[in-house]
Amino acid sequence: MSPFAPRIALATCLLALGLSACGGGGGTGQPSAPSPPNAPQEAISRIGDVTIRASVVQTSTLPEAVAMQYGIARSDRVALLLVGVRQGPEAQETALPATITATAVDLRGRRQDIPMRELRTGDLLDYVGTTDIDLPDTVRFELAIVREGGAQSTMQFSREFYPR
Repeated sequence: MSPFAPRIALATCLLALGLSACGGGGGTGQPSAPSPPNAPQEAISRIGDVTIRASVVQTSTLPEAVAMQYGIARSDRVALLLVGVRQGPEAQETALPATITATAVDLRGRRQDIPMRELRTGDLLDYVGTTDIDLPDTVRFELAIVREGGAQSTMQFSREFYPR
């Protein structure tokens, strides 16, 4: 098995889930259908030629082999946060090292720190962490990103979670 296979499988799963959430508005100005409740939502921040992407999914949507490879529990009540920091034009990006501090805040105001760890496969570098969730709930994710060299960014986005 290629050392890239598990990382490619995780990225493919997240991409496929993300594409399934794309609306079919076709640029007509009409609102598109709402995303399925368990579809991932990607938050993107661009600063110059640096792009930060963060997505979150219930771990029960991950293929079992991918979850086992990375020691991630598959559950409707566990969310996986995946953050990538890249520099350069799309399709020619290079991964940038960073320190990611992440927090999840639910509707009751309960805050959970999300320990983030590096997920490195060859030249690919992402950061992953998991957090427990109650169902149904809306969770706000707050990220602080410090890139090598000290440049700092923050991101916030919300995600709704439902029983599957």
